[in-house]
Amino acid sequence: MTDLAIAAHGLRKSYGDKTVLDGVDLAVPEGTIFSLLGPNGAGKTTAVKILSTLITADAGVLRVGGHDLTTDPQAVRAAIGVTGQFSAVDGLITGEENMLLMADLHHLPKREGRRVAAELLERFDLTDAAKKPASTYSGGMKRRLDIAMTLVGDPRIIFLDEPTTGLDPRARHNMWQIIRELVTGGVTVFLTTQYLEEADELADRIAVLHDGTVAAEGSADELKRLIPGGHVRLRFTDPAAYRHAAATLRAVTPDDAALALRIPSDGSQRELRSILDRLDGAGIEADELTVHTPDLDDVFFALTGPADVTDQPKETTR
Repeated sequence: MTDLAIAAHGLRKSYGDKTVLDGVDLAVPEGTIFSLLGPNGAGKTTAVKILSTLITADAGVLRVGGHDLTTDPQAVRAAIGVTGQFSAVDGLITGEENMLLMADLHHLPKREGRRVAAELLERFDLTDAAKKPASTYSGGMKRRLDIAMTLVGDPRIIFLDEPTTGLDPRARHNMWQIIRELVTGGVTVFLTTQYLEEADELADRIAVLHDGTVAAEGSADELKRLIPGGHVRLRFTDPAAYRHAAATLRAVTPDDAALALRIPSDGSQRELRSILDRLDGAGIEADELTVHTPDLDDVFFALTGPADVTDQPKETTR
């Protein structure tokens, strides 16, 4: 069984009479990308703050990197890195100086700190800009520097709280590649995001947070199968084969103009095999078969409903 990098059971947090997290359970295997989705105010940043020891939970059994969050927070801090919604980069100093400052904070010897800083600046394609003030960097460069600074201590678990917010599409895709490479190197990534495409592209597992609880959890494909609207579309070029298939298959929606049949399906291998077996048994061959499943946007809105942040406690990052 794969060891868990992060495990939370019954995680609770309230601010006054506002309950932000209400009995959240999370299990994140080592070396995977876990994404926490949710509308503004759903509690994503609060969860990251608790799991990264920045604030304490009201209740819950919490372990990060194999260490109990309550009894051994220092060991947790030694095992993790955190990149928040807002950059920790100091724009008044150079990229290299930002890296060396992090090396000093991690108590690395001077020579070791310079070596690590140089390697990470090269890895994140920042060597040419290393001597320039960070204030001159683009948004994507600042984000790369931010993550490079997080990696100075060689953490095995990284919390990325909405790391691509405000980036243009090219910079966002570059960040996705960086995240994939981190996981290839054995790092566990806990990612919060409001970009559904981002979770779909990156995450091994996704949890949808709503009203302080986990509304659903699973892989992207598993979540998509929760929502009605999935179907298989069969298209034919031979009208006789089309009519034969329509008579053979149950609960189809015909499209006579396109010679196409739409069959409700959850997109699973079992259902697809059943459809193909019925066609084979009747000696029918479709010219084209496509499987359509709801996307994560459909899942998100079905599980969380219309956004209304006015009655949600606001999350802040300082």
